[in-house]
Amino acid sequence: MSRLQVVSGKGGTGKTTVAAALALALATEGKRTLLVEVEGRQGIAQLFETEALPYEERKIAVAPGGGEVYALAIDPELALLDYLQMFYKLGGAGRALKKLGAIDFATTIAPGLRDVLLTGKACEAVRRKDKNGRYAYDCVVMDAPPTGRITRFLNVNDEVAGLAKIGPIHNQAQAVMRVLKSPETAVHLVTLLEEMPVQETADGIAELRAAKLPVGRVIVNMVRPALLDEASLELGLGQTPRTAIAKSLSAAGLGGARRGGVAERLVDPLLEQAAEYAERHALERSQRDVLGELGLPLHELPLLAGGMDLAGLYELATELRKQGIA
Repeated sequence: MSRLQVVSGKGGTGKTTVAAALALALATEGKRTLLVEVEGRQGIAQLFETEALPYEERKIAVAPGGGEVYALAIDPELALLDYLQMFYKLGGAGRALKKLGAIDFATTIAPGLRDVLLTGKACEAVRRKDKNGRYAYDCVVMDAPPTGRITRFLNVNDEVAGLAKIGPIHNQAQAVMRVLKSPETAVHLVTLLEEMPVQETADGIAELRAAKLPVGRVIVNMVRPALLDEASLELGLGQTPRTAIAKSLSAAGLGGARRGGVAERLVDPLLEQAAEYAERHALERSQRDVLGELGLPLHELPLLAGGMDLAGLYELATELRKQGIA
């Protein structure tokens, strides 16, 4: 099992929810997981129904079996101060730069620098050990940028290492890339059974592979339950006589099957809904086929009827463990 689990996906696919559920799943059996947010949206805090996360590692949940989930919202400015102190021992000078606005200027004017700091902080948590030589966290889960940016985001340290040929910046960038391109890391992509998310997932996987970044699994989120079997789908496509449908409705106690009766009036609306379902079912089946051709483990998470809350998050975590992803 990779120790850095990166979760990306097209906007609207629920990647933050999947990342949070994965962190819970990995924290079972007494393990410690760190859930890292890099986009500043405080989505993790909302999911766990807690106050906004500060720039510090804070315990936010206890998993089944006594494991713990910690969370960290990485602030690029404060991460840069950490970096300056770690490698250049600036101390008070770094704080003075922040007061002058130089830190904010540096992280805003150079987006690549932000990504270096964000990935670097996550990889530092992966490598960190306690005084007994044990890893501080069994796993680190990163709620990463969307699929369209994920390869450049993870690969930015390669570019930095190429620009800075020597010195601490070069060494740090190389250390980060050693983690990101090793078996310690797995990049999972979250999608829906819809054409645009599936196509973006396929494109993202191709880009990750071209950059030699380790692709993990494809997670299909918000999968609707199967409501009709194949025989019922044929009905939805109009292959069953209307009179037979009306008689079935009547037998179920929904009015008489006579012409103009309640059962007959229900036939058209039911056929319309069945046809819509059959069309969506065919689309979802075709998208599953596309995902199956990507050659990666494929997992599906259900659409929760009651919406997403903390209980739903634990339900998804349980489902991930059942499917062997954690």
